[in-house]
Amino acid sequence: MRKPVIAGNWKMYKLLGEAVETALALKPLAANANHCEVIIAPVFVHLKTLADRLEGSNIKVAAQNCASETSFGAQTGEISAEMLKDVGASHVIIGHSERRQFYGESDESVNKKTKAALAFSLTAVVCVGEILAERESGNAESVVKRQIVGALGGLTVTDMERIIIAYEPVWAIGTGKVAAPEQAQEMHGFIRGVIAETHGGEIAEATRILYGGSVKPDNIAGLMKQTDIDGALVGGASLEAESFAQIINYK
Repeated sequence: MRKPVIAGNWKMYKLLGEAVETALALKPLAANANHCEVIIAPVFVHLKTLADRLEGSNIKVAAQNCASETSFGAQTGEISAEMLKDVGASHVIIGHSERRQFYGESDESVNKKTKAALAFSLTAVVCVGEILAERESGNAESVVKRQIVGALGGLTVTDMERIIIAYEPVWAIGTGKVAAPEQAQEMHGFIRGVIAETHGGEIAEATRILYGGSVKPDNIAGLMKQTDIDGALVGGASLEAESFAQIINYK
């Protein structure tokens, strides 16, 4: 039985005081959410503070990125997976579409960062998804398959226990558009099939696949009714405790 995951990606929002206020407001609202895992992903500089404030709660803290290097060195501006673990992060988002689109992330770099995260026992939330032109040209599945194969290349069965996939149709992120539940289910089922090809059916059935793309309180229930949708990676609607709590408590 795959336990759902509801993760909030705060992107480059919130000063420290605002982040603490939101996290503390969310804490009681999510306290009874035993049906799912709850994760928030603030900016790097807030990780330690929020991890400390949320200690003992059912809310876990994720980073939004990590370095591909696993050892200390002359990597100005980078943050290693070991550093993230050290300040209390349990998860890290890797290969988000904004990182791919604006910061040159490739399937190769996603794979390296995923391996770096796993090396320090972080759970990697690996993002995949097509842009609108790729969907309209009929290439959505081939693009997503390439990203999955690239991201998971060289990972063992044990490694896959710490992998969560997030499918985010890029055309639906921050646009107000959302894939119909049936559209999302179709791609989620396809992704599970690709994982079965790369790592076997048992691993595929155990891997959690989240949907990301304008998830809101009014569409989460329909998405979560789909067989292969195991949760959500939420953007804007996770920035307010009340709206995020409604998504968390979708049942």
